[in-house]
Amino acid sequence: MLKLAVLVSGGGTNLQAIIDGIESHTITNAEIDVVISNNRGAYALQRAANYGIDAVVLSPKDFETRELFNEALYQELVDRKIDLIILAGYLVVIPEKIIKTFENKIINIHPSLIPSFCGTGYYGLKVHEKALARGVKVSGATVHFVDEGTDTGPIIDQRAVYIEEGDTPEVLQQRIMEQAEWVIMPKAIDDIANGRIQVIDGKVKRV
Repeated sequence: MLKLAVLVSGGGTNLQAIIDGIESHTITNAEIDVVISNNRGAYALQRAANYGIDAVVLSPKDFETRELFNEALYQELVDRKIDLIILAGYLVVIPEKIIKTFENKIINIHPSLIPSFCGTGYYGLKVHEKALARGVKVSGATVHFVDEGTDTGPIIDQRAVYIEEGDTPEVLQQRIMEQAEWVIMPKAIDDIANGRIQVIDGKVKRV
């Protein structure tokens, strides 16, 4: 059974999709061991409580230095013997020590078709604002492993979503969550938990 840690900063809609996937058995051989948030006001913490899932608040603001925060986050993950870390709208930079220790064991969901509209500064509604301003006809979401770069790790899965006339960033965000993010993230977790994918030479291979 894969032990999951879900890291969130806000409402936790992707967390809910993971919980629903486990409840409906579309995600198998995995359980959420802990939800960690840097924001004690995050609704994601209430979602965790609703299902009896351990929830921990670890914020850089609560530590004298960023190094102390990084170490506390690292110890939380190591002490719990976490198998897979899921970044589900987590707006804190993951320290290099965690990335190295959990190599190919951290995944992230990004609301665009990487390499479009990704990298430093591209998160949340900003991604959809940029996509609409550029006039693209198709956007979507990408789930990928996390490395030392920003949105540069090996891609696990992508799903395209058509942009419609009159879309606002908020409307597009919701459609991408419903049609892409909440589909490919649970599927990626299930594939990893059941040994169907691995990283070979920096690329994801299905086995």
